Amino acid sequence: MKRWHKFAIGSAAGIAFAGAALFALDAADKACPPPLDRANAVSAEVLDADGQLLRAFATSEGRWRLKTAVPDVDPQFLRMLIAYEDQRFYDHGGVDPLALGRAAVQLVSNGRIVSGASTLSMQVARLIEPREGRSLSAKLLQLVRAVQIERRLSKEAILDLYLTHAPYGGNLEGVRAASLAYFGKEPRRLTVAEAALLVALPQLPERRRPDRNLKAAEAARKRVLDRVAVAEAVGDGEAERAEGVAVPSRRMQLPALAAHVAEAALRKEPTVLKHQTTLKKQVQQGLEAVARAAAMKLGPKLSLAMVMADAQTGAIVGEVGSADYFDASRSGWIDMTRVNRSPGSTLKPFIYGLAFEQGLVSQETMIEDRPADFFGYRPRNFDMSYQGDVTVREALQLSLNVPAVKLLDAVGPSRLMVRFRRAEVRPVLPPNETPGLAIGLGGVGITLKDLVQLYTALANRGQPVRLGDGVTGAPGKLDGEPLLEPVAVWNVADILSGVIPPAGAPQRGIAYKTGTSYGYRDAWSVGYDGRYVLGVWVGRPDNSAVPGLTGYGTAAPILFEGFAKSGIATTPLPRPPAGAVRIAQSELPISQRRFALNASGLLASGREAAPQIIYPPEGAHVDLGAGQGRLSPLMLKLQGGRAPFRWLANGKPLPDLSRRRIQQWLPDGGGYSKLTVIDSAGRAASVGVFID
Repeated sequence: MKRWHKFAIGSAAGIAFAGAALFALDAADKACPPPLDRANAVSAEVLDADGQLLRAFATSEGRWRLKTAVPDVDPQFLRMLIAYEDQRFYDHGGVDPLALGRAAVQLVSNGRIVSGASTLSMQVARLIEPREGRSLSAKLLQLVRAVQIERRLSKEAILDLYLTHAPYGGNLEGVRAASLAYFGKEPRRLTVAEAALLVALPQLPERRRPDRNLKAAEAARKRVLDRVAVAEAVGDGEAERAEGVAVPSRRMQLPALAAHVAEAALRKEPTVLKHQTTLKKQVQQGLEAVARAAAMKLGPKLSLAMVMADAQTGAIVGEVGSADYFDASRSGWIDMTRVNRSPGSTLKPFIYGLAFEQGLVSQETMIEDRPADFFGYRPRNFDMSYQGDVTVREALQLSLNVPAVKLLDAVGPSRLMVRFRRAEVRPVLPPNETPGLAIGLGGVGITLKDLVQLYTALANRGQPVRLGDGVTGAPGKLDGEPLLEPVAVWNVADILSGVIPPAGAPQRGIAYKTGTSYGYRDAWSVGYDGRYVLGVWVGRPDNSAVPGLTGYGTAAPILFEGFAKSGIATTPLPRPPAGAVRIAQSELPISQRRFALNASGLLASGREAAPQIIYPPEGAHVDLGAGQGRLSPLMLKLQGGRAPFRWLANGKPLPDLSRRRIQQWLPDGGGYSKLTVIDSAGRAASVGVFID
C-alpha cells in the first residue's frame, strides 16, 4: 500500500512537472513567436483580366519574390520536392527525429556532414529569419522555430511559404520567379527536367545558377534525378530521359507589360499586392510588339500611343502609353493616351453622321469641294488642291475639308459638341472660344482614350460606352440617348469600311479614319469592327512639328498591324438596321441630289425651300418587322420648309408639332401608308410607302 502511495505521489509530481514544463514552453512560445509577418513582404503584381501576370515589381530590398501557393505549381514538382528534401514532411511536427539520428550517426562515422536533417519547416524558419553563420545555436533556433511554425500553420501553408521564399540565385526568390526567369512560364506545368532543376537550386543558389554556372546546375539537377525516391515519384524512365534535356543557360526578364497602367494601379492602391486590370495579356503583348517595331522605324524623339477597347463593355483590353517607357529621348514616361492633342480629321465621321441623321444628305448626294468662305474662315484641303463635285461618300473617304465644314455649318458646331457630351466626352476648346467650324478640322483638344470612347458608338449601333481606366475605373454602357441613330451610324460605317487600306496592309473588314493635325504635329488612325475599337496616335510629346507625319502614311499602318497582332479575330460590322439602304443618285429626291442647304433651311441663293420628304423615298418598301408581329419605328426625314412641322400618317396627324427635320412614326400595321408633312407656311409634301 505504501508502495502504491509513493507511486501515486511520484506520478502526480511527474505530471505536475510535465504540465509546468509545457506551460513554460507554451508561455515561451507566445512570448517569442516566429516572425511570420516578415513572410508578407512579397512583390506587387499587376494581372490581366484572366489573372495572368502582366508586370511584377521588386520588393523594397530589390527582390523578385512572387507570392506562390500550392495550387500555383505543378503537383509533380511538389512530389519531387518532398521526395528529395523531406520524405516524412506530412508525418513530423517540424523536426524529423529519424533524419536527425541518421545525420548524427553519419557525422560520427565519417567525421563530416554527409547528409543534412533539415525539414522543409526548418528551411522555412531559416528563410523568414535568416542568420549569417551556420552555428549550433542558429541550428537549434531553426529547430525551435520549425516546431513553432508547425503549431501555427497547416502543412499546405508551410509549403506556400517555401514556394514563395526559396532562393534561386541573384534576386530571384520563390518558384514562380525562378520558373518565369529560367523557363519563361508559370510553374503550373513543368517538365520533369524543369521540376528537378527547381528542386536542386535552392540548396546552393549562387553556385548553381544556370546562367552563370551551367555545369554546376546540370550536376545538381542530376543528383535530384538520381535520388531513388525522386525516380519513384516521377515514374519509370522519366528521370533518365530528363537528364538528356538541356539546362537553360540564360535568365529571362520577368513579364514587364503595360508599364503605364501598372504604375497607375500602384499609385491608386499602393498597399494592394495584386492589382486586377481589364487588359488581355495576348492583346497587350501584340500591341507592345507593334509599338516597339514602329518606334524603330519612326526615328528618334517620336512616340506613339495605342488604346484598344471592347465597344460593348467599355473594357480597355490593350493600352500602350508610349513607344518605350524607359526611353528618355521619347519622354517615354508620359502616358500619351491621356494627353489632349489636336485630333485632325478624326471627328469628321460624327459630322457626317449628324448630317445623315438630319436628312441633309445621302451617301450619293453631290457636294462641292471648292474654295469657300465661312464668314472669314477659309478651310483648305490637306494637299492644297480641290476635287470639284464629289459625292458625300467620296468626300468622307478622301477626308476633304471643305465639304466637312459645309456640313458642320449646316448641322451646327454646338449640336456636335452636345452629341459628344452624350458619350461623356468633352473636347477642350481654345481659351475663351465657343464651338466653331474649326472643330471639324481638329480645332479642339482631345485625348486618345476619349477619341476611342467616341468611336465605340460607331461600333455599337450608336450607343457609346464609358471606357474604364484599365484598373479600377468601372466601364459600362451609358444611360441616355445614343450619340447617333443606328441608320446614320450604318451609313458612316459603310463609307469608312470602303477606305483603301495603307500600302501592304491586308483588308481586315474594319472601318477606319485617319487624321493629321495642323503643322504635322499629330498623326491619328482609329478603326473598328463589330466589337473592338483601336486608336493610334503618333507624334512628339513636346508638340513639335514632324515634317512628313500623316495619319494615313504613319498611323494607319500601325493600326492595321495592331489589329493583326492583337490576336483577336475580326468581328463583322453590324448588319444594316431597318431603313438603312444606299440609294443610287438617280433615285434620290431632286432636293437631295446636291447638297445646297445651310442650317436655316435656306437654299444657297438665300431663298427658302419648300419642304420635301427625303426619307423614306416615294414607293419604298421598308422592313420594320411587320411579318414578325412587332413593328419598329420608322424614321422620317425632310429638307427645306419652315419650322414647326406637322406630320400626318394616312391623314391622321401625329401627336406633336416638331421643329426638327427628323421624326419617328410607329405604324399601326403593315401595308401601304401615305405620309405628309406641312410646314408653318402651309406648304406640304407627301410620299407613299409600303411597310413590310
